[in-house]
Parts: sequence; structure tokens; C-alpha cells
Amino acid sequence: MNGKQWIRFGFLLAGTVNIAGILTFTKFFSNDLLRNLAPEVFSTVGIVSIILWGMAYISVAGHFDRVPFISGVFAIEKFFYAIVWVGWLKQNFNELGTIYQQDLITGFFYSVYGLNDFLFGVFFAIVFIKYLGLKPEGE
Repeated sequence: MNGKQWIRFGFLLAGTVNIAGILTFTKFFSNDLLRNLAPEVFSTVGIVSIILWGMAYISVAGHFDRVPFISGVFAIEKFFYAIVWVGWLKQNFNELGTIYQQDLITGFFYSVYGLNDFLFGVFFAIVFIKYLGLKPEGE
């Protein structure tokens, strides 16, 4: 795989992780514990928004080089969720053990979701910087 193919794969992976990940961890919208622990982020509207972001990543996977600013938007969005996660952890870290006892999948989700967002944020930021100001091939 060349560089562009790896980047395309990264967009597809980010989208798949958003869609399949949130559906798995929310147990297809039925995980009340996950929703109740951070309703401002994981309400039904929030979960649907996460799925829509995933669809947006997938939608530009084949032409990310033509729209570099969207990668910048994606990076900001991912860093935003990572910051929200850090804030949640600061307030709730001592409760993680109890959350794991109540539901292993929810405990795991709250232990790692912001790290996932941060890493994809770095990916999107790199793509943004790499393609900013470059003319797409064929123009």
C-alpha cells in the first residue's frame, strides 16, 4: 500500500470504529448505564451524531486530498471528544471500579474512548497539515 492508500484506510477505520464501536458499546442504544454516566455526550442524539461523524469520515476516504480542511475539522472534533473524556475521567476516575462491576463493556468504554479519539485526532491533524496548500493530482 502506498501513502494515500494508508490514509484512505485510516479514514475508513475511523468511520468504522465510530459506527461499529458506538453501536457495540451502547448495545445498539440500549446501554442505559453508558448513557446515564455522561448524558450530555451519549444521549440518543449524541450517539446518532457519533455515527454521522463516522459516516462523514468514510465519505471523504477516497478524496481526502481534495478537501484538506475537512481533515482539520475532523481533528478538532476528535480533540474535543478527547478533552471531554479527560474532564469526565477527572471527575469520575474513582468510580471506574464500580462501573466495571456493573458492566464490563461500559467500564472499558469509559477507560479508553478518549484515547481512541485523541489518536484519530492526531491522524486527521497530520492529514490536514500534509495536504494543506497542495493541489490535488490532476489539477
